[in-house]
Amino acid sequence: MPELPEVEIVKRSLKNKVNYKKIKKIIITNRDLRFKIQKNFEKNLEGRIITNVSRFSKYIILVLDNNNYCLIHLGMSGTLHLVDYKKKEKMTNLSFYHSKILPKNHNHIRIKFSNFTIIYNDPRRFGFIKYFNSHQKLNNFFKNYGPDPFEKSFNIKYLKKKLKDKKKNIKNLLLDQKFISGIGNIYANEILFYSKINPFKKGENISNYEINKILKISKSVLNKAIKKGGSSIRDFKNSKGKKGSYQEEFAVYGREKKNCKSRNCNFKIIKINISNRSTYICNNCQKK
Repeated sequence: MPELPEVEIVKRSLKNKVNYKKIKKIIITNRDLRFKIQKNFEKNLEGRIITNVSRFSKYIILVLDNNNYCLIHLGMSGTLHLVDYKKKEKMTNLSFYHSKILPKNHNHIRIKFSNFTIIYNDPRRFGFIKYFNSHQKLNNFFKNYGPDPFEKSFNIKYLKKKLKDKKKNIKNLLLDQKFISGIGNIYANEILFYSKINPFKKGENISNYEINKILKISKSVLNKAIKKGGSSIRDFKNSKGKKGSYQEEFAVYGREKKNCKSRNCNFKIIKINISNRSTYICNNCQKK
């Protein structure tokens, strides 16, 4: 599943193409996604101009000219394909999984503009597209989510309050979208390594010093991943066809049995499972 940096790259790619463009027509061939597409979805979006494309957590938000919203979540296998009728190479994948040709199956939604079409493809149908006719309803959808790592509300006061008396380990807390939104398994591993925190450590035992480390390093790791174009674990490319390169800088993720990258450390990275998620640790740098 794409994590925050990859969704941010998709958002930027999409924004470059659709901002201030009018939606001409919407064609839906399958409404049965994770959430069934609303009956009036086409009517509510056709003729509207997209005035902004934003992101919260792993969600992409299309802002419409009537202050309504279209929410996109790619799920496990969802992709957005751009078909540009003016270019020789008409199809460009905007999403986490890249394919050189447009898939023939599972193209559930077509959003048509004057000179191009955005196609939502999703074989497993864990993603969804949903319409909201007010900002309040959009906010209500996210009411049980924790703050995005780049929001001001993700701060020392928030973390100290949320970690108090928490028996759950810090790795699972970072993956809990009610605790913090947008961090997935790849970046949780990297954040904990750079913070020098063992993933088994209980939330209630995280010190103030470690809280500060988590705050700073979360933003640092995610920002660097965004600047590097995301992590091309599965041939992720942006709208210009460029691969992300942050995977080349992974400190622990996917580096089982390889040397730790910390200076003066001669330990090797080990792989374990925590709650059925692959977890990578340096036992020297991340002592219990």
